[in-house]
Amino acid sequence: MEERIRRVRAAMEEYFGTDGRRIDHALRVTAFANRLLADEPGDRELVLATALLHDIGIPEAERKYGSSAGNLQEAEGPPVARAILSRLGYEERFIAEACEIIAAHHSPGEVETDNFRIIWDADWLVNLGDECDTSDTSRTEAMIVKIFMTSAGRKSAREIYIRR
Repeated sequence: MEERIRRVRAAMEEYFGTDGRRIDHALRVTAFANRLLADEPGDRELVLATALLHDIGIPEAERKYGSSAGNLQEAEGPPVARAILSRLGYEERFIAEACEIIAAHHSPGEVETDNFRIIWDADWLVNLGDECDTSDTSRTEAMIVKIFMTSAGRKSAREIYIRR
């Protein structure tokens, strides 16, 4: 499995090319997903591969629409992810679930699986610090309770952003 994940990572890095910011984000989300898998049920290979590819639709969305809006990522990501995973020899069931998660990774409630919840929380563990002011502890706690779907995600968010 580790070799297959390395190949997904290499394909993601090749696809993003010189876009270090996107590569770094994907790697950070993947690291958090791996951390959450220690305490949450999920298909490790599926979660890690999907974490690596969750934003893979951004270049195509920017090319077509001049925007990386979440709904455009969700529309453009699955075909790219499908092509990568197919080329790497993944089974259709695996590819279908990865694409389903990518197609909804900005839309909570559309996919109700443990694998989705881990990806969602891992992405937010990165995005909360990048996109939100976390200096107000009570406001940050309220965001954590509202946003995160897993107990491990909430615990990690508190450790990172509230330090308790």
